[in-house]
Amino acid sequence: QVQLVESGGGLIQAGGSLRLSCVISGRTFSRYVMGWFRRAPGKEREFVASISWSGGITYYAASVKGRFTISRDNAKNTVYLQMNNMKPEDTAEYYCAADPATAAYSGILYSNEYRYDYWGQGTQVTVSS
Repeated sequence: QVQLVESGGGLIQAGGSLRLSCVISGRTFSRYVMGWFRRAPGKEREFVASISWSGGITYYAASVKGRFTISRDNAKNTVYLQMNNMKPEDTAEYYCAADPATAAYSGILYSNEYRYDYWGQGTQVTVSS
C-alpha cells in the first residue's frame, strides 16, 4: 500500500515563502515520478510542478515558474515544493501525487493528473494580501 503524506502548509503573507514536504511510503520511492497539484476554492485541480524519478528533470506550470522549486531526496523518500514570492492567487489545497514511472518522463505528460496513481490528502496554503 502506497501512502503519501503532505505537510508544511499554513498561512503566509504575500511575498513570503513556504516549503511543502511529501513523504511516500510503501514502495521504492526512487522509481516514482512525483508531482504537485493544487485546488483553489471553486476551481478545478491544476498542475503545479513535477520531477523525474532521478530528480534531474523538472517541469512547472507557467503561473509558478521562477517562484516555485520542486526537488526530491530519494534517501528520505521525500519530495519538496519550495514556494517563494507567494501571491494571494497561490491560495489552495496542495496535493502531492506519485506515478511508478510507467512511461518515459516528459513534463507535458506528467502535467496531466490522470497519469498519477497515488495521491496525498492535501495541505492547505493560504496567502494573505
